[in-house]
Amino acid sequence: MAITIKSEREIVLMRQAGKIVATVLAQLVEAVRPGLKTKELDVIAEREIRLMGGVPSFKGYHGYPASVCVSINDEIVHGIPGERVIQTGDIVSLDLGAIYQGFQGDAARTIGVGALSLQAEALMQATQGALQAGIQMARRGNHLGDISAAVQRYTESKGFAVVREYTGHGIGREMHEEPLIPNFGSPGTGPLLKKGMTLAIEPMLNAGDWRTRLGSNKWTVSTIDGSLSAHFENTVLITNGDAEVLTVV
Repeated sequence: MAITIKSEREIVLMRQAGKIVATVLAQLVEAVRPGLKTKELDVIAEREIRLMGGVPSFKGYHGYPASVCVSINDEIVHGIPGERVIQTGDIVSLDLGAIYQGFQGDAARTIGVGALSLQAEALMQATQGALQAGIQMARRGNHLGDISAAVQRYTESKGFAVVREYTGHGIGREMHEEPLIPNFGSPGTGPLLKKGMTLAIEPMLNAGDWRTRLGSNKWTVSTIDGSLSAHFENTVLITNGDAEVLTVV
């Protein structure tokens, strides 16, 4: 499948989808506190996405039952909101998608709840830094592998491991479009980046082994060794200069 180049009209709609995602993610971050059940975050997510004129893109996607993914501590991605109660010391990854007039936005944030271990603090900072390193390489004329290599290089310089079994992706009319964007790789490889491409770059970093295990619910992905994991993601647009981040308020 060819990597799609977005028209000006499509970019306007993706900006609005991204704004919805960023705005609601910020509300979810504010809502996280000790004693909160994760299902309460799902209620907020769906309500606020719809109030802004969007549709939750995760709910019903391949059968996923919620509007937001809430992954805690050793959970990497796709944690299903439910009865679990958030505790002081947890790190909570929130992954959210929304559709606006047929176009998608997708982003993730990891936040700490109260006092954290030094390792948890360092892991979150490294994951956010890895995302920025990848975005800096998302420029017209670079190759996709330049993004992947930058994420891996930054991650490993901080002593953490990048998840290899789950990746970023192209995004547009569909949540997952070509190309896949691994968080590891070699510079100068892969497709050439062109103006108008839209990408969801999403480093997932583990404090221990990079390998993963799938939970019994067939959705929640956790670290194989029980180590902490963090996840940051933004949807970006390739321009003639620096990438435009679409999922910021």
